[in-house]
Amino acid sequence: MSHAPAGTEPAQPPPGDDHAFFGQPRGLMTLSGLEVWERFSFLGMQAILVLFFADKVSNDGLGMDPGTAASVSAAYGTLVYLVSVAGGWLADRILGSYRAVLYGGILIACGHYAMAVPTATMTWAGLGLISAGTGLLKPNVASMVGKLYRTEDQRRDAGFALYYMGINIGAFAGPLVTGWLGEHAGWHWGFSAAAVGMTLGLIQYVAGRRHLARRKHTAEYALAPGPMRRAVLVIVGGVVVAALVATALALAGWLTMDRFVDVLTLVSVIAPVVYFVVMFRSPRVTPEERGRLRPYVVLFLASVVFNFILFQAYSTMMLLASTNARTEIFGFHFPPSWYASALGAFEVALAPVVAAVWVRMGPRQPHVSNKIAIGVILGGLSFLLMVIPTSGHSDETYRMAAWWIVGSYLLLGLGDILLETSGMSATTKLAPQAFASQTMALWFLSLALANGIQAQIVKLYGEVSNPAYFGVNGAIAVAAGVAVIAAAPWLKRTMHPVH
Repeated sequence: MSHAPAGTEPAQPPPGDDHAFFGQPRGLMTLSGLEVWERFSFLGMQAILVLFFADKVSNDGLGMDPGTAASVSAAYGTLVYLVSVAGGWLADRILGSYRAVLYGGILIACGHYAMAVPTATMTWAGLGLISAGTGLLKPNVASMVGKLYRTEDQRRDAGFALYYMGINIGAFAGPLVTGWLGEHAGWHWGFSAAAVGMTLGLIQYVAGRRHLARRKHTAEYALAPGPMRRAVLVIVGGVVVAALVATALALAGWLTMDRFVDVLTLVSVIAPVVYFVVMFRSPRVTPEERGRLRPYVVLFLASVVFNFILFQAYSTMMLLASTNARTEIFGFHFPPSWYASALGAFEVALAPVVAAVWVRMGPRQPHVSNKIAIGVILGGLSFLLMVIPTSGHSDETYRMAAWWIVGSYLLLGLGDILLETSGMSATTKLAPQAFASQTMALWFLSLALANGIQAQIVKLYGEVSNPAYFGVNGAIAVAAGVAVIAAAPWLKRTMHPVH
């Protein structure tokens, strides 16, 4: 990559930016605005994706049975988070964060525009582009937020709180727009809205680029020119070969959708196992750091269990809402996909409350392992709650009150706030110093594994009764949370000095 020529825009933002956005750096507004629109497009599309897969072909859907629709939707999520692991490395070594986010956003927008074309081929091509784009964008935006602050800057936590609020605003607004268009105008109009949202996010990102700290034209830890050329050739060649092999296997009838889902699940299991083995065996990891890795494995698995439940807010819960829930509150009718907006709304409303509670409790607040455990238990309870309205019906034509699903999402949203913030904090503190730059990759692998497992389990949806499906999965999550609480004394001792 060439260096920026003299006389171009400075890599550091203007001095007056430092307190221009609610006392935060102006660049935070640029990055938060990008995340608002990225989450608007990503979760707006995801809220209607499983419904589109399951809808009749005569309604422009793909005609899948519910279990297959949920499984394919989960496999897409698996692919997104697996690619995100590579996205962080590409930014560090080849592209630089600014370009990685820009190129990722362009790929996402192109993917949504492709999905707006009403053909199955363009749908799959669009999902592939969105997976690649999200893998470039998602892990690098958060790191760019961190670069806005000096290490000793006390505003950092408040800045990240504003940033995550932006994420949840997008998560709230996206399903409202795409869901209404999907039901009243057609699924592909909903995908079009997601495309427009990502385009708006890109426009404001480029327009605000001068406010971003360290906006270099090269990667921070760039490879030397020779190795970089070889890496680019290997990456491009690998992608082309993989695409050709996949196409040949598909044409030969071997690579079916079910087998593709199975392959992604297998990769999502193998990748974190390999990652942990490398860290445990690395000579660059000290015995003390290796000791802290052991409790982190427990927290990693707790994250997998919780996110297995959380991601079903956009798959099995959407299917349940579309077939067995009333879509009206106080006489107002709404699309089933609007239920997904409740999750974002609860997180926007509850995040400041939770933060205020922790501040008020000070040193008396629960240990990070207990916060994560409570989050997992709340996730399990959100599924156990669904056992009540789905039980005791002679057929599948019943319609539960909207408040049951809203209540489930309330529990899930609170659990998400407790687990995600504490989990990310624990990841950054417990990861060995030699792997510090890859902590986001480690966290994304837990999300990939959760989706990979979900891609298999959701195949049972529609094959077993709804009370059994939600009851068993919810009970397993609650048991996992209780097990983490039971292990709290050991976790507190081995996680020191993390509190």
